[in-house]
Amino acid sequence: MALTKHSRITLNDGHKIPVVGLGTYAPQECPKSLAGEAVKVALEVGYRHIDSAFIYGNEVEVGQAIREKIADGTVKREDVFYTSKLWSTYHTPQLVRTCLEKSLKDLQLDYIDLYLIHIPIEFKPGDDLFPTDESGKPIYHNTDIRDTWKAMEDLKEAGLVKSIGVSNFNHKQLELILNMPGLRYKPVCNQVECHLYLNQSKLLEFCKSHDIVLEAYGVLGSTRDVKWVDQSLPILLDDPVLNTIAKKHGRTPAQVAMRQMLQRGIVVLAKSFKPERIKQNLEVFKFELSEEEMKILNGQNLDQRFVDISRYAKQLFRIFFPKL
Repeated sequence: MALTKHSRITLNDGHKIPVVGLGTYAPQECPKSLAGEAVKVALEVGYRHIDSAFIYGNEVEVGQAIREKIADGTVKREDVFYTSKLWSTYHTPQLVRTCLEKSLKDLQLDYIDLYLIHIPIEFKPGDDLFPTDESGKPIYHNTDIRDTWKAMEDLKEAGLVKSIGVSNFNHKQLELILNMPGLRYKPVCNQVECHLYLNQSKLLEFCKSHDIVLEAYGVLGSTRDVKWVDQSLPILLDDPVLNTIAKKHGRTPAQVAMRQMLQRGIVVLAKSFKPERIKQNLEVFKFELSEEEMKILNGQNLDQRFVDISRYAKQLFRIFFPKL
C-alpha cells in the first residue's frame, strides 16, 4: 500500500499511529511559544501526530495549540495522536501517575494517546529533575524498570492513556519487560535515535519480531543542543550522498532522510519550528526511493549517535543486570 500523509500503522494494542509526527523538543533558550506555533501550523497543513514530553517544559503551549485547532474546527480530538513521556524522577510506581497528571493538567486534555518511559534510567525522586551530588555527578535511584512498567499498565487500564511504550531502550531492556511475569501489555513502540548515520538495523529487526513499532527521532540529525551533542560531529543534512539523491528527485535532503526511514517501516518524527519546513517535510509522500537508492542510503550507516547518554553508563549497567 502506498504511503500517504493519512497512513497509520496499527500498534499491537489495536490503536493506530500516524507514520509522520512533529517533534517539539528545543533547547531551553528557545521560547516555549515556538512549539505552540509550530503545532498549530502542523495541524493546519495535515499533521495528526504531535510528540512532546514532560521534560520539554512546553506542554502548556502545545496543549493550548491543540485545543485552539480543535476549537476552530481544524481537527477533532480523536484525530490528533499525542505522545508524552514519563520523566526519570518519576519511575517509582506511586509517582508514575503523578507525572502523567502533571502533563494532563498542563495540556488540559483528558487523555494521552501514547505515553512512553522517556529513558531507561532513574534519577532520585524529587523536585530537581536532574539531581546531582556535590561533585556534579547524577544521583540515581534504582526502581526495577518492571515495577515502573506495571504502573504504566495501570494508567492504560484507567483510561488515562490509550497506549504505552518506551523510548531509548535497547533489546536487553525491552526483554526485561517482555519476559516479566504477569505482563498485561507489551510496549507498542520504542522511540529511539535513528537516522542515516545510525540505522538501528538490529534493533529494528528485534522490534519487528515482537510486533513493536520503531519510532525514530533525530532523523534530520538532531537540534545540536550543546548539552547533548558533540559540536564536532558532521551535519547530517550536508551529507553528499543524501544531497545527490535529493537533487535527483528534486527534493530536499530532509525529505530523503525521512523517506528512507518510512520505507524501512519506521515511524518518523521531524522537528522544525519554521512553517515552510513543517509543510515541506510533510511532502515526503510525493516521491519514492528505488531499491538501489535505499541500498546506498542504508550503506551510509556509521553507528554514530548525536545524542550522548554515555554519562549514565553505570545506571544502564544496573538495568542490564537487575536483581532478579
